Amino acid sequence: MTHPTGTHLIESVVVEIDAPAEFVWQVLVDYPNYPQWNPYTLGVATTLDIGSPIDLTLPRPDGSGGTFVSREFVRAVAPPRLLRYDTGDTFPGLLGVRDQWITALGPRRCGYHTCETFSGRYADAVVAAQGAWVKQGFDAVAHALRDRVAALITG
Repeated sequence: MTHPTGTHLIESVVVEIDAPAEFVWQVLVDYPNYPQWNPYTLGVATTLDIGSPIDLTLPRPDGSGGTFVSREFVRAVAPPRLLRYDTGDTFPGLLGVRDQWITALGPRRCGYHTCETFSGRYADAVVAAQGAWVKQGFDAVAHALRDRVAALITG
């Protein structure tokens, strides 16, 4: 989606999860276990301290099977509702702000979705080249998180 200001918003599907928001949050920030279930973010290294780095290991968008690390910075940690990080000045001319939302739909049910806003001089080119890959990755994470939570609950 393109906004008049030249920014681009890429959003995942919204999935409903049959678990309390607090439980889903614990799965979302259980980074050592990401390789077991997360198809888009294969690894994460962070303390989750505000302003600290969050290093995301992602598959290469070219499908080569390789990976790369995107260094971003933690901006908001509001369990069990919001996790936000952004690229800071890692990529001059481009700012990506990623939000992961967990919305309580009752005591034992919640929704999850993620989105990223791209802005800056190179936002148009980056979204044109990789927007579909980002959208596919975000959707895959949403579905995989729902499935991971279900598997953990059913044991």
